[in-house]
Amino acid sequence: MNIHEYQAKQLLKTYGAPVAEGVAITSADEAAAAAAKLPGPLYVVKSQIHAGGRGKGKFKELGPDSKGGVRLAKSIDEVVANAKEMLGNTLVTKQTGPAGKQVNRLYIEDGADIARELYLSILVDRSAGGVAFVVSTEGGMDIEAVAEETPDKIVTVNIDPVAGVTDTDVAKIQQALALEEPAKGEMATLARQLYKAFTEKDMSLLEINPLIVMENGHIRVLDAKVSFDGNAMFRHPEVAELRDLTEEDAKEIEASKYDLAYVALDGTIGCMVNGAGLAMATMDIIKLYGEEPANFLDVGGGASKEKVTAAFKIITADPNVKGILVNIFGGIMRCDVIAEGVIAAVKEVGLKVPLVVRLEGTNVAQGKALLDGSGLAITSADDLDDAAQKIVAAVK
Repeated sequence: MNIHEYQAKQLLKTYGAPVAEGVAITSADEAAAAAAKLPGPLYVVKSQIHAGGRGKGKFKELGPDSKGGVRLAKSIDEVVANAKEMLGNTLVTKQTGPAGKQVNRLYIEDGADIARELYLSILVDRSAGGVAFVVSTEGGMDIEAVAEETPDKIVTVNIDPVAGVTDTDVAKIQQALALEEPAKGEMATLARQLYKAFTEKDMSLLEINPLIVMENGHIRVLDAKVSFDGNAMFRHPEVAELRDLTEEDAKEIEASKYDLAYVALDGTIGCMVNGAGLAMATMDIIKLYGEEPANFLDVGGGASKEKVTAAFKIITADPNVKGILVNIFGGIMRCDVIAEGVIAAVKEVGLKVPLVVRLEGTNVAQGKALLDGSGLAITSADDLDDAAQKIVAAVK
C-alpha cells in the first residue's frame, strides 16, 4: 500500500524527522490560505500522485512545453496560479506511463536553500534476509540511473535485526554521504528515527530523494515515498485509513475485496491462474507466442466458486481484454470447483471474447466434463503450451 508524500512526511514527523512545514489542498481556492500559513518567501507546489518523476513530468492538457509537477513559487500569487494550472489536470511521468494520473491534491511546502542533495532509502534486502539502508551522494536523480552509470556511488548498509542501527552502521552511512557537522550528528539521530518508523509501521520501502543538506549545514527530508506491507495493515488501522483509492486501479481494488492477487497490465489476454509461479509461467508463454498478458491474477490455492466468479468478472471488466486464458492446476484447488465458477461467471456476465480453459490435477475429469456439458463457447486445452497457442490464435 502506497501513500502520498505529504502523508509520509506527517508520519515521519511523528518520529522526529526534520521536515518542512506544509499544507495539503484539494482546491485552488485553498492555495492562498495554505501558503499564508508558511514562513515564505519561497514556496514549493507539489503534485500529489503515486508516481515518481513528478518534477520532470508534463501536464497532458498543457502540452509538451508545460512546467512539471513540482514547481517553485516566489509569492502567494504564484502559488495560486500554479495551483489553478495543476489541479484537475493529468500529469505524465516516466512511472505513470503515457496515460498519466490526474492531480487531485497539491502539497504547498516551505522552500529551502539547498547546498547538497543526497539519496537515502530503507528497504528489505532479500539477498541478505533483512532490512538495509541504501545511500548515495547522488540525490535528486533516479536511483536506477545512478546504479547504471556510477554504481560505486551507491552504498548498502545491512542492519542486524537484533542489534538495530548501531554506531558502526551510522558511521558507514555518514561516511558514504560525506557528511560534516552539524549534518553528520543529525544523521545519527535520523537514521535511528527512520529505522524505527520502518520497522514499527511494517513498511516495505522508505525512500527519501532527495535528503538535503541546507546552506546552514542542517539536514531535511525534502521528499518522501513510503510503501507498506499490505499483509500487515490489520495491525495498523491508522495507516490503512491513509489509503487513497483514487490512485489505484478500480479492478485491483475490487480484487482486494475477494483476497485475489491481481495486477493490471497493458496486454490483451486476461489470465486467471492459481499460484504465483504458474501465473508467471502463463504470462511468459503468452509472450512467447506473440501476445501480451492483460493482467496477473492468482486466485490462490483454495478459491471458492464465488471467488472464481469474482475473478472472471474483474478480467472481463477490462476493455483491453480480447481473450481469456484460465490455467488451473488442481492441488488443493479442485478442477470441478474451478469449472463451476467459470460456468457461473460466463452465464452471469456473458462471454464476448474467446475463452480457453486448461485444467489439470484433482478432479480434472469432472471439471472437463462440466465445461464440455455446459453448452458454452469454451475451448478446452490439454496442456499449457496447447492453451497458449489456442488463445493467441483466437485473439489474432
